[in-house]
Amino acid sequence: MASSTPTAERQVTGGGISTRRKLVNQVMLTLTGVASVLVLIPLLLIFYYLLAAGAGSINLDFFTQLPAPVGEPGGGMANAIVGTLSLVLLAGAIGIPIAVGAGVFLAEAGRSPLGNFVRFIADVMNGIPSIVTGIFVWAWIVVWMGRFSLLAGSIALAVMLIPMVTRTTEEMVRLVPRELREGGVALGFTRWRTTLGIVLPAAKSGILTGILVALARIAGETAPLLFTAFGNPFWEWRLNEPISALPLLIYQYAISPYDEWHRLAWAASLVLIGMVLAISLMARFIIKNPYRDR
Repeated sequence: MASSTPTAERQVTGGGISTRRKLVNQVMLTLTGVASVLVLIPLLLIFYYLLAAGAGSINLDFFTQLPAPVGEPGGGMANAIVGTLSLVLLAGAIGIPIAVGAGVFLAEAGRSPLGNFVRFIADVMNGIPSIVTGIFVWAWIVVWMGRFSLLAGSIALAVMLIPMVTRTTEEMVRLVPRELREGGVALGFTRWRTTLGIVLPAAKSGILTGILVALARIAGETAPLLFTAFGNPFWEWRLNEPISALPLLIYQYAISPYDEWHRLAWAASLVLIGMVLAISLMARFIIKNPYRDR
């Protein structure tokens, strides 16, 4: 009888601990669920307001026509949509190779003094306000060229993209199992061939996701483009000429005194949010994790 008492006490004590753990777990799950809902509410309100204010102004002319002169109804933002795509694509072409190369360097040889310096610079650049980046590119590129241009705007966006993709690439390459590197070396590959032929393909899913998220981030920037691309009411594709963009037209139309322009600004905001959402969904669903099905 005496020998069974400690066992009974342990069962009661263990039952109490188990009940407390379940209670704490349920409370924490509830709190995280509430936090998720609180995060989603502002996003859903933004989408709702954009749909209510801008959906009525979206039609075929919005995507095919140039902006109408002041006081004339109608018109569209076709040149701004093309301009935004041109700026983002050229910024990606300039910044992505630099960022991926820097990220691989930091992951593979980042413990050196040079690696620590590059990592520090990337972190500082991530915290620089976008308007400061615009002023910097204006002082070094626009003043030197003597004009606003597509090239200057793309360089400003590329300067913002590089630190984001650099740090993402570094983290994704670091997540590649060390066994893959050792396997490449065991097969007689040099270190650079192992990195390019084995490590990068294994990390490409995360790197591409980071690239798409960075492109979505810079697509909505306005301040750097005010000092570099400047805007253009006509069609333009030349690198050395000013170009329009959706963020620029949204800013210009939003501060104007014309109700028609205000409606077009809401419509442009809805289209821009749709473009960013499409890129984000592409990053989430199209690019697959190579280890997901294993």
